[in-house]
Amino acid sequence: MTGNFVSAQGSNQCYFDRVPERLVLEGYRHWSAGFATGSIQPWEMAWAIYDEALGSDDARTAVGALSTFVRTLNRCAACPLKAFPFHSHHLCIEECLTMGLVAGIQHGHDAAELCLQHLACAARCHEVESAAQIFAKTLVSLNQRLLPIPTHIIADVISRQTPPKLH
Repeated sequence: MTGNFVSAQGSNQCYFDRVPERLVLEGYRHWSAGFATGSIQPWEMAWAIYDEALGSDDARTAVGALSTFVRTLNRCAACPLKAFPFHSHHLCIEECLTMGLVAGIQHGHDAAELCLQHLACAARCHEVESAAQIFAKTLVSLNQRLLPIPTHIIADVISRQTPPKLH
């Protein structure tokens, strides 16, 4: 899946040129890489993105919520989480579901529940949902609202999964 969309002005833009989407996607990628490698360098790269976009005080708040969300997601994931390399304009299924979860919470869509069901094991969905809500609401409080992602788009992404995950 690629990250292009047609803007209200009709131009074909990269979805990830939008600050809220970039904060979520690149934050997820960098924070996950930090957990996977044990290196703080990806975390410092995430901090730089957030600091540039939000300023130091707001970045501190947002990165704290990001850290809790990704840590919880990694601990509670039904299957090992994947991510494309930093700055890639492609999305893997886990990244789509993560973006859909945060956007769904921000917009009150059913897509959030669908994403949650496919990201976290049933016994730990509540933990992931709680951490995702804090992250999503923190971003909204900082005027960083993602574009809505319709439930049928999330369902289509899930249906293309090979092999399908059975939880």
